[in-house]
Amino acid sequence: MAEGEEVENKQVILKHYVRGSPKESDMEIRTGKTKLKLQEGSSGAIVVKNLYLSCDPYMRNRMSKMEGSYVESFTPGSPIVGYGVAEVLDSSHQNYKKGDLVWGMTTWEEYSVITSTEGLFKIQHTDVPLSYYTGILGMPGMTAYVGFFEVCSPKKGERVFISAASGAVGQLVGQIAKLFGCYVVGSAGSKEKVDLLKNKFGFDEAFNYKEEADLNVALKRYFPDGIDIYFENVGGKMLDAVLLNMTPYGRIAACGMISQYNLEQPEGVQNLFCLVTKRIRMEGFLVFDYYHLYPKFLEMIIPQIKEGKITYVEDIAEGLENAPSALIGLFSGRNIGKQVVAVTRG
Repeated sequence: MAEGEEVENKQVILKHYVRGSPKESDMEIRTGKTKLKLQEGSSGAIVVKNLYLSCDPYMRNRMSKMEGSYVESFTPGSPIVGYGVAEVLDSSHQNYKKGDLVWGMTTWEEYSVITSTEGLFKIQHTDVPLSYYTGILGMPGMTAYVGFFEVCSPKKGERVFISAASGAVGQLVGQIAKLFGCYVVGSAGSKEKVDLLKNKFGFDEAFNYKEEADLNVALKRYFPDGIDIYFENVGGKMLDAVLLNMTPYGRIAACGMISQYNLEQPEGVQNLFCLVTKRIRMEGFLVFDYYHLYPKFLEMIIPQIKEGKITYVEDIAEGLENAPSALIGLFSGRNIGKQVVAVTRG
């Protein structure tokens, strides 16, 4: 390709800010033009070809206009932004060269120019599927690791409950907790997902929350002696029921609250006084505060994957044109496992 030649660049554009449940029609596929060579004199930037994009629940918040949030809102009329895996095509950054593989923040398009490489990670282990760097070896894997070990301070034999347990983060928390020596129960939204938790991920028990008339009763069935650790992914009614079932000095890692993201008015939680009476520690956390632990995490997780002690399920949508549908599917639980978009294979 000639120096400075332009190529077509398919993009996923957010058309407008979203209220309530997002729809595919809130996004559109647009084809623009881009150059695969950096301009002369640019420094600290890279041009990448995006290989895999990650669909994550937190992205719903970025589709709305937010003030003072931990992440910025997307810009209507521009491509949406998220975690991805990419190959470097050109670089004016001293740490990256052509051919390097990276994971981190990129834009939802075929080719991206990344000017801020803070939070980008060079991929060293290529003997595992590259798509894993959107999940088990990327942000969700780190989230599971730090939420369980750093926030929950687990002890062997403790009783652990995980909501949205078949998702990108939940499936890993459960397996890590089992390897650590805990009793693990997960909730999910379909029979297929419950079977996955018990038969593939090795959870001790799992249940379909949609089939339970009373979540408090359901939790008592699986935790007659109470819950020591709750990995919180959904919020709302589930959190309310869990608070009633926590043991004294229990720990709750507040990772996400997907049941609330599409509500104009979030649901109230009624049982918060349990935090006081049971001396429960409930702590929210953001994974990027812990990225300095990434090498330590890889040291732990890579051998477990290679020895087959941890398995990972992905739901891969093929092609950028199917990215809006894949992202929207997260909020109705349509995906089985980690939702990934394959922009191009390799």
